[in-house]
Amino acid sequence: MRIKQLLHNAKFTFQEDGIYAFTDRIKVHLDQVKPFRKKIDPLDTFVDVLFINGCAYSVPHPIRYRVDHQVEQCIAYGLSARKVDEWNLKLDEVRTARTFVIFRCPYNDRVGEFIREAKRLNKTVLYDIDDLVIDRKYTDQIKFLETMSAEERAGYDAGVDAMQKTMLLCDGVITTTEGMAEELKKYLPVVHINRNVASEGMVFQSKKALEERDVLPFMQENEVSSRDKKRWKNAVLRAQHEDRSLVHIGYFSGSITHNEDFQFIIPALEKLMDRCAEVRLHIVGELDVPKELAKYKDRIIAESFLPWRRLPKLIASMDINIAPLVDSVFNRAKSENKWLEASLVKVPTVASNVGAFAHEIEHNVTGLLCDTADDWFNALYDLVRDSVLRKRIGTAAYEVCMNSKTTISGGCGLVDFIKQVSSNNIALAVPSLDISGGNLVTFRHAQILHDAGYDVTLLDGFGENSWFTVGDVRLPVLNRRVLPAQIDDCPLCGRFDKLVATFWETEQFVARYWNAGKKYYFVQNQEQGFYGPLDWHRFQASATYRDDVQHITISQWCENWLRAQYGKYARYARNGIDCDLFKPCPRDYSGKIRILIEGDCSVDYKNVDESFRIANALDPERFEVWYLSYKGKPKPFYRVDKFLHSVPHEEVADIYRQCHILLKTSLLESFSYPPLEMMATGGVSVVLSNPGNAEYLVDRENALLFERGQEERAVSLIEEVASNEELRSHLIENGIATALSRDWSSLTSEILSLYS
Repeated sequence: MRIKQLLHNAKFTFQEDGIYAFTDRIKVHLDQVKPFRKKIDPLDTFVDVLFINGCAYSVPHPIRYRVDHQVEQCIAYGLSARKVDEWNLKLDEVRTARTFVIFRCPYNDRVGEFIREAKRLNKTVLYDIDDLVIDRKYTDQIKFLETMSAEERAGYDAGVDAMQKTMLLCDGVITTTEGMAEELKKYLPVVHINRNVASEGMVFQSKKALEERDVLPFMQENEVSSRDKKRWKNAVLRAQHEDRSLVHIGYFSGSITHNEDFQFIIPALEKLMDRCAEVRLHIVGELDVPKELAKYKDRIIAESFLPWRRLPKLIASMDINIAPLVDSVFNRAKSENKWLEASLVKVPTVASNVGAFAHEIEHNVTGLLCDTADDWFNALYDLVRDSVLRKRIGTAAYEVCMNSKTTISGGCGLVDFIKQVSSNNIALAVPSLDISGGNLVTFRHAQILHDAGYDVTLLDGFGENSWFTVGDVRLPVLNRRVLPAQIDDCPLCGRFDKLVATFWETEQFVARYWNAGKKYYFVQNQEQGFYGPLDWHRFQASATYRDDVQHITISQWCENWLRAQYGKYARYARNGIDCDLFKPCPRDYSGKIRILIEGDCSVDYKNVDESFRIANALDPERFEVWYLSYKGKPKPFYRVDKFLHSVPHEEVADIYRQCHILLKTSLLESFSYPPLEMMATGGVSVVLSNPGNAEYLVDRENALLFERGQEERAVSLIEEVASNEELRSHLIENGIATALSRDWSSLTSEILSLYS
């Protein structure tokens, strides 16, 4: 069926517009189906608004107006947007937008799950509806439904109920008219009117129709370009065969439910056709021609539905457009599409003084409004007899519609509303989703932000993960899939109110990402120290600290060097620990003492070799050594009784509880976590002093400290704490108190203030 329709449209384009227009259309279709065309998986994208269409394409006009046209409006006014049909919707697409607009979607389990997941993520979900098909008290007023079988009616009513169920799950409604809004506010408090507007395609086709009616027939052949020669010939031919003595009235009825509306003006039409033999009535769409008009059958032309691209040309061939509506709650909610479409081709409209027509048409200026059958006759009679009046009203309506009722001229209100109701969102760009001290802090901040109501996204680089779980919160992951220098190819184009870099390379991306409000750089270490001399990464890392972003940190040491070396004043909040996970437990020091060494020995600044030189000097009969590392493996000279490799973070606390003493010799830490984690579990930390642990470790109060190269002193400190119960108890008691003072639950307000 689709291929047949395409062939029919291609034939029509060739015959009407010529070879140039035909090849232009072919190029468009070929571009859409090129097998070698690079396509981006929708699940890799991120946009501001995802429109979800729930309406069947058997009636395509609502989808165009309420989905396609609103997508155009968003894009024209600076919001990225795309659409997906409900039956193709994947749950994972909840990651790919910050706001969702669901059009005419009856409830089903998939839709319900999608809405619940979106709201769990603090995203905004809106419903869009253009007709009062959300309650039987409205649809029961449609006379046509009385002609349905009991089975058909039951199915229709079930669909109405399902429509309402979906709507009530949403945060607000977008609709078309004041009448719709008045009724919808009885169901949801947040209702926004975004009137139907013409798309760029409609404007293009309407301008073509105007040109072929008003311009081309009056041009000489030598004035016409070769591209337009075919159109010119057809336009001239139509003009030559046109009987200018006739007046054509068009009724573009749309669906069969308009029978009752048409019936209302039959007395006026009978009287008009009796008096004006020049009138020809065109009925387009599904409409039963009433028996009262049978005597004029030779002057009535019935047309079936047309593809929307061909409709402007047909409307342009009319002299008058009519849009009758019976006054009812249901009809007062209907939109003014018929007036809009006719106005785009400068055809005047006579409409019922009801609902949107009454609101949008200025009587006797941009159209004629009627209440009674006499009004209808008088308005039609005046227009039939006065071509100047027709032209004046048609032109005035055209100017109004072109200036304010197209996607390019009428999208400001919609976009402002979506921005207003959209949840605050924030994205944290991470170097990877691997477990590290820095990432664990980032993930905890993400969880706190989510719990505070933010729509939170993690931005990975080139990973394949779509989700990441932090505690009991499942957060969406988007992968940017490009290096910062290739940011134009990044599939992410939606806006982030707040965008946070957490590593120097992610800061390069954040600095270049164009669609962000406030930008932050979460500095957790002096990252140029990760690399040796002559490594170009040292310069790249250093350069990022000078960028014009809001610096934030969880380390007083980082706060100080950012100010001293780079002139940047960072916001500071204390770092925390999960005391529910790292719970204390008593140790027995009467037997063999277990030493825990932690760190990646392949990274120089972790200085793990010094830890093992110290451990190797301990009596193996009295001290056992466990080594915990996420990446590096033991070197040959390490004395390791048990090697623990890539242990999941949730199991690390149990390892601490099985050990007595942590030996930590790292040289560069913005905030050294392992000593705090050991203290929280009731163990003792023997630590090489560095700026990253200075803000919470106090020698001989909650830990034992030594300097680099003091390996013999470190050995003696371990032996002292193993044998001195009084010192040990003092350190353990104060260590637990230190950890409790930094429990994440007590730091929420501090963390949130970083991103204010």
